[in-house]
Amino acid sequence: MTTEKIDTQSILKKVAEIISEQLGISEGDIHLKSHFINDLGADSLDIVELMMAFEEAFKDFSLTIPDDEAEKLSTVGDTVSYIETKIAIG
Repeated sequence: MTTEKIDTQSILKKVAEIISEQLGISEGDIHLKSHFINDLGADSLDIVELMMAFEEAFKDFSLTIPDDEAEKLSTVGDTVSYIETKIAIG
């Protein structure tokens, strides 16, 4: 299923769903500029769990997020852009 196309909005929606579920935050309160720690209240363990959940959600695209890359993903937008790049959309 790696030939399936996915767009930025689809990635954002999935990322927001995961964040909402993991952190108990309304999807309406999650935006591209939302910072995981400062805006969404995540701690370091939450971030590790989110990265694992993102990998699982996009496993059909063989997404992996190495720890050194995960450390650079501080906002929802950073994460969406990273996922876009790694699964080579469009």
